[in-house]
Amino acid sequence: MFVLDPTTLVGFHTWLSLIAIVAGFPMTAALLKGHLSPRWNGIYLSTAFACSATGYAFPFDRVLPSHIVGAVSLVLIVLAGLALYAFALRDVWRRIYAITAVLSFYLLIFVLIAQLFLKVNVLHDMAPTQSEPPFAIAQVLALIVFLILTLLAARRFGAGVAVARTA
Repeated sequence: MFVLDPTTLVGFHTWLSLIAIVAGFPMTAALLKGHLSPRWNGIYLSTAFACSATGYAFPFDRVLPSHIVGAVSLVLIVLAGLALYAFALRDVWRRIYAITAVLSFYLLIFVLIAQLFLKVNVLHDMAPTQSEPPFAIAQVLALIVFLILTLLAARRFGAGVAVARTA
């Protein structure tokens, strides 16, 4: 049985990612409605940043694809944080926030799919090397969904539609 002990680095990192993923859903839903959810945005940005940052605490001897994904994620989250907190979503920063927040959420889902194919036996059996069609199909579908969500969020939230702050 897979136990997520939050007192270990793996457990802490995993819990951060799961919390960020859970917070990413209402955050994105609010953006799609042209709204901002300060609570969910704050939870999402802080846990997503911490998750990406703690990924570099694992021992490694060369740069791995996970490091590249983590670096891109950190850049997106920092831009989203700047747009929201430093620039108060003024002008173009509204659209930058929507785009970077949703794209960083996509990267968490991308990694979640990869981890599910590694850890869940039925998925692992379908794509043991993650180069088989089931894995590729899952990742392409996630990419398509998130590209659409990103475009919609950029249009609806970024256009400056009356923003109601929701909890």
